[in-house]
Amino acid sequence: MSLFGLGSRNQKTFRPKKNTPSGSKGAQLQRHIDATLGSGNLREAVRLPPGEDINEWLAVNTVDFFNQVNLLFGTLTEFCTPSNCPTMTAGAKYEYRWADGVTIKKPIEVSAPKYVEYLMDWIEVQLDDESIFPQKLGVPFPANFIDVVKTIFKRLFRVYAHIYHSHFQKIVSLKEEAHLNTCFKHFVLFTWEFRLIDKGELAPLYDLVESILQL
Repeated sequence: MSLFGLGSRNQKTFRPKKNTPSGSKGAQLQRHIDATLGSGNLREAVRLPPGEDINEWLAVNTVDFFNQVNLLFGTLTEFCTPSNCPTMTAGAKYEYRWADGVTIKKPIEVSAPKYVEYLMDWIEVQLDDESIFPQKLGVPFPANFIDVVKTIFKRLFRVYAHIYHSHFQKIVSLKEEAHLNTCFKHFVLFTWEFRLIDKGELAPLYDLVESILQL
């Protein structure tokens, strides 16, 4: 999508772009996303298209937002280092520790880049698990699908929170703040539309979220 292109800098992405689930209605819904985003109306772009299945819509958008955050963070990998960002923080008041409940059950303190690496690896495992994100038409979504999606979006928000609090000046110097702000606005409008992130989780960027939503 040209709206989310980063020009020459998108070579910085640190993992391959994920494709939309192919066997589902994903390709059709992806075209709808591209068309509505192209209109520039982000509020319209996040709404569930008439007659579409909400789980299909959430699945396609989850892949899309994963790719967006992956690209954004990829532009910062030379600046967001273990020495510069020894912990995953969003300002002085918020620190995030990593646990996936499987290989790391007790939350551990890690550097910001390590946290994002763990997070992207974990999200890829979820996206590739066909029992969670079905690839074939007619295969039902699991009962806990919305919970998995909410966890993914809650954790992707933390990457935005870290970028804004720790690297915004670098983003400005790279002249990419308009791109960052557009991506985050899209993210906020989507997660608000489907109530995917609890209000308390938004606290590190709540003033910005409020201005986007115009509450």
